[in-house]
Amino acid sequence: MLKRIRRFPSVAGIFYEPDKDTLRSQIEWCFQHPLGPGKLPEKSGKTKEGDEIKALIVPHAGVMYSGPIAAHAYYELGLSGGAETFVIIGPNHTGLGAPLAVYPGGEWVTPLGTISVDEEFVEKLAQLLGEESIDEKAHLFEHSIEVQLPFLQYLFGNSFRIVAITMYDQSIGNAKRLAEAVYEAEKELDKRIVVIATSDLSHYVTRDEAYQYDKRIISAIEELDAAKVYETIMDNTLPVCGPGPIVAAIHYSLLRGAQQAKLLAYATSGDIAGGDTSVVGYASIKIT
Repeated sequence: MLKRIRRFPSVAGIFYEPDKDTLRSQIEWCFQHPLGPGKLPEKSGKTKEGDEIKALIVPHAGVMYSGPIAAHAYYELGLSGGAETFVIIGPNHTGLGAPLAVYPGGEWVTPLGTISVDEEFVEKLAQLLGEESIDEKAHLFEHSIEVQLPFLQYLFGNSFRIVAITMYDQSIGNAKRLAEAVYEAEKELDKRIVVIATSDLSHYVTRDEAYQYDKRIISAIEELDAAKVYETIMDNTLPVCGPGPIVAAIHYSLLRGAQQAKLLAYATSGDIAGGDTSVVGYASIKIT
């Protein structure tokens, strides 16, 4: 039996605006930003055959920094018609909790409202991954998943459900194990899901170094080559905080028959906030 708990905001007022109205305005600023889509999202209400979004890769810094780049992915998601459940996979920055941690049942709260956890999906993952993977502690102060929720709520209100998963063990084997479990759960439950993998790219390097390094990672993602992505990240000294989520998204998408990964937008924190000497790279990528 899953615990019915509420996960209240951990980084509201730090990573994004803490008030409902100012947060909605901030999300709209991201969409309308010159480095964002440049316009507010449209919603089609139905998915186009042959162009179904299997997964998105999005950044997770403060919305004032990475939000315009993340907005490209969410703009595409609005056009696609969304999903019944979003499986959001992020790195574990705090080191708390299980190495692979699926949030238990209950609800997540943001200034834009309350989102229900897909408890049926969580219970299926517990069967596939083991009960030890159901863990609240890893999510208590983790921001990477939380900052995605206002974008989803702006698009779809609170009508969807989420499954939140953090990865402290980001090995390629663990990422593929997770991807296979998500795929099997989706099949068995016959649910329409989209995987959202969240990772920033290069950290605290010059803008030129970020562009050079991140180009290699993005190229490997566009090839849908999970092993190459992992090797490119591991073979370099510049950190990427979410290799596990990226690999999991690619492997899951290939199991779903994905044929294309497309870069939607790339920029650095320096492009948005100014500065050239210590930046973080952000990319939005859709896999269809």
